Amino acid sequence: MTASTPPVPEEPEGPRDFVRYLFWTLRADWRRRPIDERSEDVSDLERRITRPPADLTVRTYSLVGTKAGVHGLFWLVAPRLEAFSEYEARLWGGPMGGYLDFPYGYFGMGRRSEYLGAHAHGGQEAGVVRPSDRKYLFVYPFVKKREWYGLPYEERRRIMVEHFQIGHKFPAVTIHTGYSFGLDDAEFILAFEGDSPAEFLDLVQALRPSVASRFTALETPIFTCVAVPPRRMIDLAAGVP
Repeated sequence: MTASTPPVPEEPEGPRDFVRYLFWTLRADWRRRPIDERSEDVSDLERRITRPPADLTVRTYSLVGTKAGVHGLFWLVAPRLEAFSEYEARLWGGPMGGYLDFPYGYFGMGRRSEYLGAHAHGGQEAGVVRPSDRKYLFVYPFVKKREWYGLPYEERRRIMVEHFQIGHKFPAVTIHTGYSFGLDDAEFILAFEGDSPAEFLDLVQALRPSVASRFTALETPIFTCVAVPPRRMIDLAAGVP
């Protein structure tokens, strides 16, 4: 059994966004600084977070209480790769920058799925990434077993159609697929937006018996993120309830 090549799209795919998930943590020694200095640091970092390059979309999340060793997430979307460098350098450049660590970071691009054809999967399978601003975001890197790519294209597409059909039973969960082949360590970086952790849990459980799941090689670490304004994200990391 040999793999076959998916059909070439009749029209160009169009623009593609870059997507970045940057997880950060605040060092404990920052909390031992004088209170007045800490207040100035927080205000400075908030200004830096809320003044990104004009073409960069920023969403902020807290992971305090959901992931050990991680305090927050910057979800970044831009048409230019360089926008990420400009923004991250700005974050590090202030007085609080020396107390920030970044234990995890993932990077990819948007594109249309080769298995969907002309079907528009909720607008999320094209190259443009549009956050829907739900309360929760669930993020994880994803790698398929190499055996998957040895299957004929027609077989892979049939398997993925079943996978999509299960996902469609949970319309309140929005998927954002970042393609990372050759750009980062994983093959994909997946993010799911929703207003109910229980609904996302049920979706993942429903997908477990699918044929596609048998070809999963990696889908950890998993991050459960709560959408918050930048100041609230910083305060929670700083120990302000």
